[in-house]
Amino acid sequence: MNLQQLVRKNIWNLKAYSSARDEFKGEASVYLDANENPLNGPYNRYPDPLQWKLKEKVSRIKQVDVKKIFFGNGSDEPIDLVIRIFCEPAVDNIVAIDPTYGMYKVCADINNVEYRQVLLKDHFILDAESVLKATDDNTKIIFLCSPNNPSGNLLDKNEILKIIQNFSGIVVVDEAYIDFAPDASWVPQLDKYPNLIILQTFSKAWGIAAVRLGMAFASPEIISLFNKVKYPYNINVLTQNFVQAELDKLELKEEWVKTILQQRTHLEKELKKIALVEKIYPSDANFILVKVDDANVIYNKLVDRGIIIRNRNTVSLCNGCLRITIGTETENNTLIEALSHII
Repeated sequence: MNLQQLVRKNIWNLKAYSSARDEFKGEASVYLDANENPLNGPYNRYPDPLQWKLKEKVSRIKQVDVKKIFFGNGSDEPIDLVIRIFCEPAVDNIVAIDPTYGMYKVCADINNVEYRQVLLKDHFILDAESVLKATDDNTKIIFLCSPNNPSGNLLDKNEILKIIQNFSGIVVVDEAYIDFAPDASWVPQLDKYPNLIILQTFSKAWGIAAVRLGMAFASPEIISLFNKVKYPYNINVLTQNFVQAELDKLELKEEWVKTILQQRTHLEKELKKIALVEKIYPSDANFILVKVDDANVIYNKLVDRGIIIRNRNTVSLCNGCLRITIGTETENNTLIEALSHII
């Protein structure tokens, strides 16, 4: 892969903004370099623009070099950045599976980049050949979400590998739900595949969606491009400090995952007993996709009862489907009870 040929010329040649905290690294007793207010410590100081302490902690947990880690404001920031870095507006294009996470298309549309959708096969199966056929010389990125949203299933690793090995551009594998899946992450494969970018998040298994911290893992060369284009202080010090503390709860996080998977099994078992449920799709995530006899009616009746799920009835291949996030035992039982009494 020739990275320079893939990157937009103006981005490759871009001279990144150099902040005061970029030019000085380490600790000092007097800071008079960044035009900060000296009277309101400790939050008067700009945060580490590259979040090194947090990266070191994540590096140990994920077993990945700190130079291969990027933090963004949720996963949405690296999704947007990868398009801005690699896609020339109104010239290049992106290929993605359908159905999948909607922000890929939104970010493509915002950046005026053509977004090509390749319908998954029955049962939401990935076909590498169909994805590769949709590409051309101006295709810079392929987005793959695995486990996929809204279907919940892991994409076949062999099919993903075919795409990575046979596409000369960037392949983004979004692993937002990987903690709930039986398969391992693609992160250990980064050295083998320099065109691979992996997205993960703290919003799901770690349970801190409100904090808005997403992760991207890629080669140091790609990460350096992310750092060149991102805003100087994109992750505030409150977020950095909070997540560092949360990372000490690794065993608790694993218990949460175990509990959610147990509740997923329980919910699937109980839903199968309800007449209006026609099909439950296999899930490797913290949600399930359920086909019912009348998705719109059932959704509205649940809303009337104060129970909010996601109506996916108008999404490709999801006709008649509702997406249900796995809740607490009490929440799941409340849903089951309500569905049992809907006529």
